[in-house]
Amino acid sequence: MSFKYLCISALLISCTSLLCSCSSPLSSSVTESGGDAQNLDVFAMNTYMSMKAYGDNAQKALDDSRELIMRLESELSVTDEGSCIYELNKNGKGTVTDSAAVLINKAVEIGDRTGGALDISLYPVLKEWGFTTEDYHIPDDKILADLLSDVDYKSISISGNEVTLPENVQIDLGALAKGYTSDSIMEQMSADGVDSAIVSLGGNVQAIGGKPDGSAWKVSVRDPFAPDTDMCIVEIKDKAVITSGNYERFFTGDDGKNYWHIIDPADGYPADNGLVSTTIIGDSGLECDALSTAFFVAGKDKAVDYWRSDRSFDMILVSDDGKIYYTEGIADSFKNISSMEAEVLRLD
Repeated sequence: MSFKYLCISALLISCTSLLCSCSSPLSSSVTESGGDAQNLDVFAMNTYMSMKAYGDNAQKALDDSRELIMRLESELSVTDEGSCIYELNKNGKGTVTDSAAVLINKAVEIGDRTGGALDISLYPVLKEWGFTTEDYHIPDDKILADLLSDVDYKSISISGNEVTLPENVQIDLGALAKGYTSDSIMEQMSADGVDSAIVSLGGNVQAIGGKPDGSAWKVSVRDPFAPDTDMCIVEIKDKAVITSGNYERFFTGDDGKNYWHIIDPADGYPADNGLVSTTIIGDSGLECDALSTAFFVAGKDKAVDYWRSDRSFDMILVSDDGKIYYTEGIADSFKNISSMEAEVLRLD
């Protein structure tokens, strides 16, 4: 892969102009031309996270961000026995933290806006597939049907910080947690006086401002058909770039087919509606994270219809027949570096 850009699904940040290595487990701190950079690598939320910040308060901002990440992980984890989400799933009701309440409300909102394409009550189905335990297997059809009968995000009752779940309903905030975390990191860094920074939380990239010389950050998106290579590049300032793809977490079943972790609430199987990668670019990491999952489930036509009714974001979609679609709002900052055909999506 090219070492000139930030890989959207990358594990870390290193090298010139915020370079990313998608193969190395750790990166080393570097100094870029145009200003001193402070770097921090963290493993949390089951992914490698890398942060780069500039300015006199950069190190404090990174230290504060690390504490923030660890706090959010302990609050939002579905498997940590000390988290409010674990307790909620165990007891069926409880008081959640402010952060968890924000995520639950946003999940319900996006669920409504996308016709149920995002459903945080799929957690028991994810467990049955083994995506939370790594005991991967194709579920028995009857077991899957029984679990699906209790999947309904609309059954979640939330008032302030008080949440109630019906019997057998459990939730997982994994489709939104990293986007919320990157938003929170941006807020923390801004509060610490940083005005040039970028973070990579697995497949989530978000930036404050541009690079110290005023130019835009160059963010590359992985090719879902060849995940060790880059597909395209987009330039950003003060934006989040978040991708969901079928190549990120998957296993090969006894039938020789690949099964990925993004589940379609309609049938309980990995979403297979014509898209292999969805990238959302916008101001809010939380919104982008939720929409990237929802659109992967919903498919191209519904994603495009949604975008045409709400142009607060841009997107890059890759279809299973090997074609890239990107919205006109990023036409001037988008560069296709793959062999795939790329088409601009326009409003008319």
